Amino acid sequence: MQAYIKKIIKKSIPYKVYSPILYSYRYVKSIAYIGKEFECPFCRGRFDKLLPGGYTFPVLREKNVIGAGYRLNAACPRCFSADRERLILLFLKEKKQDIFLKKIRLLHVAPEARLSVFLKSHDNIDYLSADLDSPLADIKMDITNIVFKDGAFDFIICNHVLEHIPDDTRAMSEIFRVLKPGGSAILQVPISYSIPHTIEDLSITDPKDREKVFGQDNHVRLYGRDYKKRLEQVGFTVIADNFIGELARQDIHKYGLIEGELIYLCSKNHSSPALSN
Repeated sequence: MQAYIKKIIKKSIPYKVYSPILYSYRYVKSIAYIGKEFECPFCRGRFDKLLPGGYTFPVLREKNVIGAGYRLNAACPRCFSADRERLILLFLKEKKQDIFLKKIRLLHVAPEARLSVFLKSHDNIDYLSADLDSPLADIKMDITNIVFKDGAFDFIICNHVLEHIPDDTRAMSEIFRVLKPGGSAILQVPISYSIPHTIEDLSITDPKDREKVFGQDNHVRLYGRDYKKRLEQVGFTVIADNFIGELARQDIHKYGLIEGELIYLCSKNHSSPALSN
């Protein structure tokens, strides 16, 4: 019932109206979590624990799926930043500082709220967000048919989107197409390193069956160790960056990150040919 009411509110009230109210409500509730064990790099809150997140479907445990399985400390109780966006923030600050030092055009697909606010706060970043139905997005857009010309963006962030898209190869190709030569993209997905090949079957359409096979009712595949190769096949040069592995264990815990999660940093070389779609 509570989830249903939230859904009705989101559909009937503009996001700009209910968002400040919601944030104030979360801020007050987060007082009960205040402590020293965890720290959110977005709101700088310090807490004894974070909010749980993820799903408990058996396939997620069996396949050790990173980024989708149940986690005790996944979301900040104050600003609700998810572990996946905290990871991107820390990675950008530590290893991609150049995006804050020069004029760039950045596309953020299916924008996460806190990460979006952070990126917008930088005057050098010409920021644009896009999604099919998110109230956070600046424009409505299907990433299998991106409405921008070739080489339109210097940097693209697409976090946990491709697993929802039936034709992920076309989506990857479109992202590659609109990225400038020399540009980079971060393309994260839930992934299992226990399986060598991605599991996908577009004939599975029943939500319950998708939960059993892919771990979520709106996922159409479960990526395996071949994810990097799938990205490379559309033209990207890909680094599976073990950024988390470079952090001290206490920092991994403090920021509520998922051990073993890699950053898929995808680059478009100046010599890369444009792909036809």
